[in-house]
Amino acid sequence: LPARRHSARHCLRRRRLAATGRHSQKRLAQHSTRDKTTNSGEMSGSKQADLAGPGISTYEAVDHGLPTDYSSLLSPKETQRAIMMAKQYIEEGLCRELNLFRVECPMILTKDSGMNDYLDRDGSRTPVDFPAGLGISPRLEVQVVQAATKWKRWALKQFGCDVGEGLYTDMRAIRKDYFLDHDHSSYVDQWDWEKVVTPDQRNLEYLKELVKRIWKVIKGCDTLLRKEFPALNTDKYPPIPDELKFVHAEEILAMYLDLPRKQRETALVKEFSAVFIVGIGAVLKDGYPHEMRAADYDDWITPTVTNDGEQFYGLNGDILVWNPVTQRRHELSSMGLRVTKETLVKQLEISQQTHFLQMPYHKMIMNDQIPLSIGGGIGQSRLYGRRFTLCLTVYLRHSRLSPQVLPAFCFCFSELGRCVRVITGYLLRKAALGECSVGVWPEELHKVCEKHNIHLLR
Repeated sequence: LPARRHSARHCLRRRRLAATGRHSQKRLAQHSTRDKTTNSGEMSGSKQADLAGPGISTYEAVDHGLPTDYSSLLSPKETQRAIMMAKQYIEEGLCRELNLFRVECPMILTKDSGMNDYLDRDGSRTPVDFPAGLGISPRLEVQVVQAATKWKRWALKQFGCDVGEGLYTDMRAIRKDYFLDHDHSSYVDQWDWEKVVTPDQRNLEYLKELVKRIWKVIKGCDTLLRKEFPALNTDKYPPIPDELKFVHAEEILAMYLDLPRKQRETALVKEFSAVFIVGIGAVLKDGYPHEMRAADYDDWITPTVTNDGEQFYGLNGDILVWNPVTQRRHELSSMGLRVTKETLVKQLEISQQTHFLQMPYHKMIMNDQIPLSIGGGIGQSRLYGRRFTLCLTVYLRHSRLSPQVLPAFCFCFSELGRCVRVITGYLLRKAALGECSVGVWPEELHKVCEKHNIHLLR
């Protein structure tokens, strides 16, 4: 089985290399030879492993990675009050800066709609599904939302949004296929947003302008919280930076050629504190994408700029920050301009998923029935707590789960570095997502966190 997976990924890389037209047959041959001669423990093996789906760690590793001198700056009660203040400020700020209005978001979608988000392309993160509709035959096949990425674009049409106008939603989702640790839970809370654009706005300059506006809101929220909660003003943790550093994934690769993706990101944010990585999904010069991205929403295949004669690709990216509490990098947001019908076909061909074109959502794109758009998500609990869950997977998100439904679906969920509650953790200087968001955690994790003076909400 491992050999099959290696072969499949190798074939996928070769197809993508050829499809982008950036590498000659000589480079493809060199890449093939390198894969054959490199041991699994060496660099190509590390880079390949970095592209895999959900990671599985151990609680010994979690114990080793947690801070040893941590003490929450706010009490549990103060934390909840700060979260309420932060949510109100950020939602109003996003509406003001991006011209958005709030809409309700679904908790479940029909399986055959094609609107649910599979998060990656290797099929490792599957949604919770169940039959719905007592007394009807056949019953509806529905799935719990993993992300509202595709639904939002359709919603722009449903709510009659004009060019320059957009929407956001306070999304709640379930992602069951993760290892549960201090950075991840099965329960996801996220702001999801989407905005109508014109063909002329599908460029890097427009993407960067919106990223700067979003960071302005996050920075403003940090200033407000420090004013209202003086305990956050400590020399132990510096304030968040005023501006982001924009860097393309190819440039990062050139800076840290021998490092796999996560280590490249860590080295970068340790130097610049807060960055926006542009161009995530297309194959880079070393034959690997910076990270695997789904083929049917963000546009990662469009040529953008050239650097020293080398073509760069991608109209999407992630906001990453250095968390001084956990001494780790954290992803706060993921966002991008969405695929056109032309780039949708190209990316589905590269990912070998052209059968998606038969789904209703994808047909709407192909038939120009939904508008061109840009969108993203901001994980809430991470942003509040300085990375226990903020994913702007860019990527704003859904309706709340009821107390009766939530326990049934909160399975172990976690992959170090990618979840949905970063905002609270980042701004409130928290060490764990579970300090901001109630979830279901194994007792082993409770014991590990309590050793480090971290108390997870139950």
